[in-house]
Amino acid sequence: MKKGSKEWKKYILIFILALIAIGVYKLLDNFGDITAWISGLISVLMPFIMALLLAYLFYLPCRKLENLFSKSKVKIIKKRARWISILVVYLIAILAIVLIFRFVIPNIYESIMELASALPGYYNAAKVQINELPEDSVISKESLTSIIEGLNKIKIEDYINMEKISEYAIGILGVASTIFDIFVTIIVSIYLLAERTEIIKFAKRLCGAIFNNNAYNTIGKYFRESNEIFFRFISSQLLDGIVVGILTSIAMSILGVKYAVLLGFMIGLFNLIPYLGAIIGVVIAGIITLLTGGLTQAIWMVIVVTILQQVDANIINPKITGTSLQISPILIIFSVTVIGSYFGIIGMFLAVPIVAIIKLMILDYIKYKEEMKKEEQ
Repeated sequence: MKKGSKEWKKYILIFILALIAIGVYKLLDNFGDITAWISGLISVLMPFIMALLLAYLFYLPCRKLENLFSKSKVKIIKKRARWISILVVYLIAILAIVLIFRFVIPNIYESIMELASALPGYYNAAKVQINELPEDSVISKESLTSIIEGLNKIKIEDYINMEKISEYAIGILGVASTIFDIFVTIIVSIYLLAERTEIIKFAKRLCGAIFNNNAYNTIGKYFRESNEIFFRFISSQLLDGIVVGILTSIAMSILGVKYAVLLGFMIGLFNLIPYLGAIIGVVIAGIITLLTGGLTQAIWMVIVVTILQQVDANIINPKITGTSLQISPILIIFSVTVIGSYFGIIGMFLAVPIVAIIKLMILDYIKYKEEMKKEEQ
């Protein structure tokens, strides 16, 4: 009887392996169709994914405003604190977008087009200045000339024009390609924010039903800490980028730097990428200022912007972020470089919180192993 039972188990195992082999073969054979199906599914779900991201970004300001309104002595405001907080946050966001498209974007676009048309003159002036340098200068004339010629080959108008801007806008809106998708994104994000307490309770109950207490507590712990790391980092970096962009724009305007708003906006944008972004932004701004305002103005611009970035790194950013993620600068640069090389700009931006979570898990594992060894002793 035992022999027959073993034979049946062997046949069942062979049958299961055969089914797996057929499944894998079919998967590879129809890989194109499966990829197309997954792509179509993601396209359908994209408004909901975008709604989740939008609700995630707006969660903290909504919560803070809700706590403020819930203390109001006016009964209707106290009773509807959550909905009023959501309404206020979305109205502020819409107003900010309108102001950006009304005042900031046109200014930046005009600066870019003016810079593009004036660059040939700046290049020629730079070549003249290079030729006037002494033969024993720190940087050789040949090196500077090759850099200038390389910059001269970059045609800004090929990348920034009305046709390209339209393409960029279509690409950005490709995640929500129709007015209906945008409408769904906004409505779903509002309901996610309004019903967040019920959603979190349901998720907790579901995890409690699926996992044992140990696994449930571990999942809950990493979810809370990962959420705190991601939210704190993303929200603080976005706000910090805006602050840096405004401060550098004002400082460069005072120094008389041409295209101050454009360069300030660019530095603020690059500042979203930890460590490397700030350096890249200052270098590009320094080169443009060198071409447009001369060596003295470029040096002053670099000095002032570097001081502002140090103030931001040591005073403003810690105030916005709250507590530091406590990651080594070397690890940050390594993670930004490696993850950015695989996942582009988004990877560079999210590299730090990802590494912070991995570090947290590794430290917990080390602590667990150390405690196990102590118990064995």
